[in-house]
Amino acid sequence: METRVAEGLTQKELADRLGRPQSFVSKTENSERRLDVIEFIEMCRGMGKDPKTMLDSLE
Repeated sequence: METRVAEGLTQKELADRLGRPQSFVSKTENSERRLDVIEFIEMCRGMGKDPKTMLDSLE
């Protein structure tokens, strides 16, 4: 969520970029749903971020 907000994106805008419903982004951000590796990569790219850099920032 922090990255999405920092990029100036709403949940709806990110969801549109991903071709997913807004609830997908909401449930992910609220820890109601986990991302698989492919979804993580897609979400990073949807926010214009490098997946490896994002993963490294979690450590």
